[in-house]
Amino acid sequence: MSQIEELLRQSVSELKVRFYDAGEPLPSGLLAALESDARQGARQLAARLRARQQENRTEGQRLRHLLKFETELWAQGFAQIAGVDEAGVGPLAGPVVAGAAILPRDYKLRALDDSKKLDEATREQLAGQIKTDAVAWAIGIADVAEIDQLNIYHAGLLAMRRAVEALSTTPDFVLVDARTIPACAVPQRGIVKGDALSASIAAASLLAKTARDALMLELDRQFPGYGLAGHKGYPTPQHFAALRKLGATPIHRRSFRPVREALGLAPAQATLFE
Repeated sequence: MSQIEELLRQSVSELKVRFYDAGEPLPSGLLAALESDARQGARQLAARLRARQQENRTEGQRLRHLLKFETELWAQGFAQIAGVDEAGVGPLAGPVVAGAAILPRDYKLRALDDSKKLDEATREQLAGQIKTDAVAWAIGIADVAEIDQLNIYHAGLLAMRRAVEALSTTPDFVLVDARTIPACAVPQRGIVKGDALSASIAAASLLAKTARDALMLELDRQFPGYGLAGHKGYPTPQHFAALRKLGATPIHRRSFRPVREALGLAPAQATLFE
């Protein structure tokens, strides 16, 4: 009796557990045999397995494309390529946080993408896996005082430079979301929408977003009543209402117009919300 014949003696439920739920490799010929099986459940299982194969091929192609910039640099001899991105440009409160990540060569992590496209649970799961797998990763922070002193744009660049400098492995090249980092001695390239186009930048965006969210949860405990755990400092109706009722805290960005209005201060020059 052949292997396929032996397998078809099993129930559809047993086959589903092995080859769909547990993801055992499919023996050659099993799909075709299931598709011609008299059992309706077997044919339905074959259709689900075919669909999964197509999903895997599509995801594999997406992940290979996500390594386009890294692959070009690896071919040029750059071994350690860091991706860098920041989170927290738009909020009225809290720091701006940057992430940096050097991924292993040809690294493919299913569902890796721009952090803004992912839900919180997926971000946390992927960030944890990146921390385990990365050659090196680091976080850089620019606090509220630095945001107010430098403006949010330059504070974001400062956070990104700090993230790169904190890496335990010095990168040969840096890929940055949308811009380049001043005073960075490493060759670099800014990629518009890089968090959706580069695996390294996408990984950095996840590290930055999850690190900042964790900081905002802690700040919510220190400054209750503003809803920071929910909106993470962004300008939501709830946040505006809390500002009007409670005033500003030390972690509110006084260079941002809504915060200054809550404090009764004159508008600052070139604020984010002008």
